Amino acid sequence: MGLLLSYKKYSAPFVTEKIDVIALIVAVVGWFILLNNMLIPLISPMISITLGLFMVAMVFGMRPGYGRYETVIGVIISGAVYLLTSTF
Repeated sequence: MGLLLSYKKYSAPFVTEKIDVIALIVAVVGWFILLNNMLIPLISPMISITLGLFMVAMVFGMRPGYGRYETVIGVIISGAVYLLTSTF
């Protein structure tokens, strides 16, 4: 699904190093839900992990070259939140 959406959005191969805001939001939210699902008590962990994996896979599955900066930023932000909430 991510590949299909990225081919519709980007007609050229990866040539720019511009961060896609929508992919960044999807990656940050997906990684946050995936790594910090215990902070969301309203949703079952199985559902939140599945939703997080789906969002992360959309960014991973983008056209080659796209989505890598967004994924790294998402992992860093959600990892920092995980470390801050698990140590206290």
